[in-house]
Amino acid sequence: MSAPTQNISQGFVGRTVNALEENAIALILGLMIVITFTNVVLRYTMNTGLVWGLEATAVLFAWLVLFGISYCVKTTSHLGVDALIIYFKPSTRRVIALIAGAICIAYAMLLMKGAWDYWANFANLPGTTGRIFPTGFEEKFLAKGWYEMNDVPLPEFMRFLEPMMNEGEAYEKFPRFLPYIILPIGIALLLFRFIQATVRIYKGTATGLIASHEVEDEIEALEAARVGGKD
Repeated sequence: MSAPTQNISQGFVGRTVNALEENAIALILGLMIVITFTNVVLRYTMNTGLVWGLEATAVLFAWLVLFGISYCVKTTSHLGVDALIIYFKPSTRRVIALIAGAICIAYAMLLMKGAWDYWANFANLPGTTGRIFPTGFEEKFLAKGWYEMNDVPLPEFMRFLEPMMNEGEAYEKFPRFLPYIILPIGIALLLFRFIQATVRIYKGTATGLIASHEVEDEIEALEAARVGGKD
């Protein structure tokens, strides 16, 4: 139920999103390795460490997961079950895939509302009204731009944020609205990828959203080994 999507030509927006995801994933992995390695070296050589290292790594891992979700939609790397779908003819499978795509888009839209509503107040912005789909923006809300992380310090070059986000008061730690921004960004990328994948199914350049035969190679190898053992 999947088709390779990496070789499909894309427009400027698609190429830009690809570059954003791939570079962000590489950068995040690099930062996690550097921070973790530095902590290990400091711990075993100087009996100290980066106090903020664990929290920073946890945040980077969350960023990695959210970027990875949308990237895996692009590469059809998410797993799925097609035990029943394979018995339908191709035209029926296409209809089922389009329905699945529409459900995924609706689900991503719900997630987008929740992601914005959670992050917005931390950035001194209003959340949306409406229980399911947004119907507008809140008129009254509690600005939470002053909320800080527990351990990660704020670099000096980012002090310009204080008059804009914290009413001129100094931040002792990194403000939470910055790491939390991955929520609306990550879900927006997921929504974009679901729309992109569904359009490809509609155009016939892809057959599904998932990689459903992830163990085919292993099964073939085991079968070959079994046959070889009989010989």
